[in-house]
Amino acid sequence: MTAAPVTADPVAAATSRRIAWVPTAALLAGALYCLLPVAWVVVASTKSGRELFSTFTFLPGTGFTGNLADLSAYRDGVYWRWMLNSLFYAGFGALLSTAVSALSGYALATYRFRGRETLFNVLLAGVLMPPVILAVPQYLLMAKADMADSYLSVLLPLILSPYGVYLARIYAAAAVPRDVVEAGRMDGGGEWRIFRSVALPMMVPGLVTVFLFQFVAVWNNFLLPYIMLGDDRKFPVTLGLYTLLQQGSNTPALYTLVITGALLAVLPLIALFLVIQRFWSLDLLSGAVKS
Repeated sequence: MTAAPVTADPVAAATSRRIAWVPTAALLAGALYCLLPVAWVVVASTKSGRELFSTFTFLPGTGFTGNLADLSAYRDGVYWRWMLNSLFYAGFGALLSTAVSALSGYALATYRFRGRETLFNVLLAGVLMPPVILAVPQYLLMAKADMADSYLSVLLPLILSPYGVYLARIYAAAAVPRDVVEAGRMDGGGEWRIFRSVALPMMVPGLVTVFLFQFVAVWNNFLLPYIMLGDDRKFPVTLGLYTLLQQGSNTPALYTLVITGALLAVLPLIALFLVIQRFWSLDLLSGAVKS
């Protein structure tokens, strides 16, 4: 005796399909919300000053090469100096911050000492602290040390990242087995050698994430350089474009320079993300092969 085939309820199936479209539509709406301003910058950077205010918003123009030449010629190429400053602040600052986060996170995850959890909770409180609250005290400290309006005044406050320490500790606790550390100690390895040769390679994927977050945060940072710096030759690109935008209210021709500069300022972040994404894939693949 064979059982009768079970037929699915067509109403339930249709309802399930409609529900499945909800998250997809939400993701598409979010992507559109994020990408629409980028698309506008890309199109607007191709327009001359006359085309910017007289043509349809998403109609490409014919002035990109002229805008690029004008931007490079503005004040003897000060824009490219701003870009180099941003690369220095973001690259060197993110590298130092990642190193400090790696050491701190590994220590908090591996060692047991009095006050460890209290110290970690204080760092977590720093994650919740808005940067605007810290900017003025940091400026006063730098001014007291006679380092205001210097590269160090922007670089030094960025070295300690509470969020980076938090990520490094979580990743070290998950990726570095305590048995491996103990085995290194039994083999006569010092603490620094164990960290450098054993723990650090295991923490690399997490530290790459910390580096990416810090690079993007420093690259987009505006408030701290705005408070610390007075010499526009030391400005990062965010602050430099802001000064151009302020001057654009009196000189509308500068608007095209601001838009073109904003487009160029996004390219290093896109390139960094693509490179690091490839590194993530290779690292995860090699980890799977080793395991």
